[in-house]
Order: sequence, then structure tokens, then C-alpha cells
Amino acid sequence: MPRDGSRRSLLGNTRFPDSRVWSLILVFLWRGGFAENMLLTITYQGNNAADLGYLLHKNPSRPQMFELSYGRAYVFYPEVSDTRCTAALLLDIDPIDLAKGREGSKGGGLFDYVNDRPYVSSSFMSTAISRVFGSALAGRCDKKPEIASAEHDLTAVVSALPCRGDAEMIDRVFAPLGYEVHYAKEPLDEKFPEWGDGCYVNLSLSRRCLLKDLLAHLYILIPAFDRGKHYWIGTDEIDKLLEKGAGWIENHPERDFIVRRYLAGRRRLARMAMERLDDGESGATEDANIEPAEWEASEKTEVKRNLNARRAEAVIAVLLSHGASSVIDLGCGEGNLLRLLLREKSFAKVAGADASPLALERARRRLDVENMSPARAARLTLFQGSLTYRDGRFSGYDAAVCVEVIEHIDKNRLSAFEDVLFAHARPRVVVITTTNIEYNEKFGQMSGQLRHGDHRFEWTRGEFRAWGDEVARRNGYEAAFSDIGDADEERGTQTQMGVFTRCE
Repeated sequence: MPRDGSRRSLLGNTRFPDSRVWSLILVFLWRGGFAENMLLTITYQGNNAADLGYLLHKNPSRPQMFELSYGRAYVFYPEVSDTRCTAALLLDIDPIDLAKGREGSKGGGLFDYVNDRPYVSSSFMSTAISRVFGSALAGRCDKKPEIASAEHDLTAVVSALPCRGDAEMIDRVFAPLGYEVHYAKEPLDEKFPEWGDGCYVNLSLSRRCLLKDLLAHLYILIPAFDRGKHYWIGTDEIDKLLEKGAGWIENHPERDFIVRRYLAGRRRLARMAMERLDDGESGATEDANIEPAEWEASEKTEVKRNLNARRAEAVIAVLLSHGASSVIDLGCGEGNLLRLLLREKSFAKVAGADASPLALERARRRLDVENMSPARAARLTLFQGSLTYRDGRFSGYDAAVCVEVIEHIDKNRLSAFEDVLFAHARPRVVVITTTNIEYNEKFGQMSGQLRHGDHRFEWTRGEFRAWGDEVARRNGYEAAFSDIGDADEERGTQTQMGVFTRCE
């Protein structure tokens, strides 16, 4: 430890005193201890393979460290020979920094404490590629310009690429670009093979191409599969997309999928990007000076606002019709439903529980708990709790609601959720709402594609009803189901609701 007691990474010095020693240490870690964090390797096979160091502007004999927002990036070469050379880019992301925000940063953190960001290939990797391999991404090599403009036999290995429900898209996205594609899924838990595979793949891409093209493809397509970015997405992202995608994205058979996902599902931005691609434009967006708040407001369409309101109205109507005087909102998030529940004087006791301390803190701010009247404050309880572990604090309420929460639980934990809510807490009434996957195509998504990046699954109407009927039968409840939102003759509505009434 440093004398001042400060926390440092194992490789936390920008300059390495003995590059040969550090190279041996890093190779050892790469083959063993750091294997799970090895997010990207690029291998060049052929004559003068060590020229990869010139292409990447990184000396194979000198490991390097780079400071990034919320973490560090390390570059080293685990193998170097005349015919084969591998460069490794390792990201060290601190989950505490992500949750709390780094010292001096504005606002709160980016994610909840429990997240997969330190371990998977995501927009952090795209940022690292741009920051660490910026010259190579631009196709520059001052010392040997001839190799930057030549094609090479390259293989990129991307570890732990998030791929929830999109495995079949890997070939459809990368194969048209000329890559030989290989990927492997890992079991969710080797001790429980019946749980199936996890939602991440280790991806290998091989092709003879320019290094800058390989990096550009990774820069755009990694966050497209991850479905999310760790920074604000505005019109400047359209410019990045068109710049890095120039020459290949225009005619890609999965262009719409890539554009929509790279822009994190922002419909207006995706529409603008595709209009510019159709018009053959690649310059800056005319509306680039529009404030982010205006874009955010434009994307919250009237349909979405109405759906949220109709969902809350439907839930509260059920609670009132059953005469509930005490309600617990399980998975309360930032307190949207709690605010409405507190407005109803019929609910003398209102509680909110969530696994995320950050969400609960936002709920306290949104509900303005500090300035709440004593009478209203006495009706409200907020606490941290998991829906898959028994908790005595969940008991003692007339009704429990789970609004758009169950789809965020891993399927193999649904039996634990059932035990906690129906067998242990046993409220008189349980209201559960969840998305209807059949409706997703109305949002422009592909068949079977999940609506949100954090959803572990989504049910059809039949699947939700089958699950609900079995839960009711096993636990002494009666189940009734209804739809919420705009109806489509074939696909149903956006949201479905199950109401479970305990048999007396």
C-alpha cells in the first residue's frame, strides 16, 4: 500500500520502471488472474507481425496505462514474434466510482452498485478504443504510413459481449462485413446447467482488412449489442456514427438495427441518422445546438406518457376496489407510483422497497421527504430490500404491487420471488404488471427482441397467464388478468396486469 493509505490499482503507475518485468507480470495475469477482465485483444499474423506496434502507436516492449472516466485502461502485448503479435486492451472499471461518481464529478453516479459494467464489453470499450487507439482508428501511422494503408490478417477477440436475446444477430451483423465469426456462450452457473446459458458471449472476428476498419466496426457495434451507453446521447452521436460507419453502414442489411441500437433506442435521433444516410450526408447535424433537455422531452412521446399514467391509474383502481388501506410498492424505483399512492387518503400506510440505494435516494428527493408534512411522513416508509430474499418488512400490508419489475428478475430466481411474496409476505391482494413482448414489434423492434436492456426476459400474454395461474394455484390465490394501453388486434397491448386475490 502507498504510505498515504490511498487506494491504487495493482498497475496504478503511468510509468513502468522495468518494462521486461512488467511484461512478464502482465502476461501471467492475462493467462490467469485477469482473464475475466480481458475485454479486447487484437492479433496480427503475417510477416513482420510486430509492426502491429506501429499501427497501434504502442510499443510492444512497454506496457502503458491510461486514465479514463471511471477507470483505467492498460495496453500490453502478451505475445510478440516475427509472424504473430497480439495487443491486449484491459479495462479496470471501479463499480464504486460508477455508483457514487468520482470525486469532483457533477451529479450522482452512473449505475447501481450491483452491475456488470466492470466485466463486460460496453460503451466503456468504445471510449477506450477512441482514447487509446485514436491514431489507429483514424488510419494514421507516421513512421510507417504504408502499413496503415495495407490490409492485414487480423483477429479480434471481444470478451463478455452482452447479448440478451440477440445471439442470432451476431452473424447477421458481422458476417456481411466479411468476418469469419465465432462465438461461445458460457453457462449461467456450471453447477446448475438447467439454468441455461448466460446472456454474454465471447466473440472472435477474423478478416483480412485495414486495422482502422476493424477498430471502427468495434467502436460502433460493441455498444450496439450492449444496448446502452455511459454518457449522454445527443446529436453529436449521429456524427460519430456516420463518420465511423462511412463506407459500410449505408448498405448494411442490418443498418436499421445498428443505428437504432447504437443510439440507445432514441427514436428521433435514429430517424435523423437514417434520413442522413438515405440522403448520403455525413456532415454535422443542423440541430446540434439543441439542448439535451429538449431532445429528452421530444422523445417522451404522448403515447409513453399516457401508458405510464394509465398503468398507474389501473393499479390504484384495483387497490381501491379491494379496499386496501396499506400498500407496499416492491421495486418502487424513484417513487413515481408512491407519489400517487400518497395522494389517496384511503391508503393510511404506504411503503416502498427497492434493491438500489441510489433509486431510494432519488425517491426521497422526488417525494421531498425532508419537507413533507408530519402527517404524510408518518404514512410513508422507504427501505432497501431484495425481492428474492424473505424479509419480515414485506409483511403486514393489505396489498403489494410490482409495477414493471418482475421482468428485471432472472428467470431462475422467480421461484424465490414467488416464495417471498406469495408464501411468506402473503398480502390480501397482489398486483403485478409486466411488458407484453408480443407488442414490441409495434415499437419497431424485431420479433423476440426485449424492450429494455436490463430485462432478463419478457412474456407473451399466454406465458404470463400460465405463470400467474400456477402461482395462484400453489399459494391459495385467485388470479385475474387484464390489458393496459393501446390495443392491437394481433399483438394485444403494451402492458399486461395480473391481480391475485388471496382465498380466505
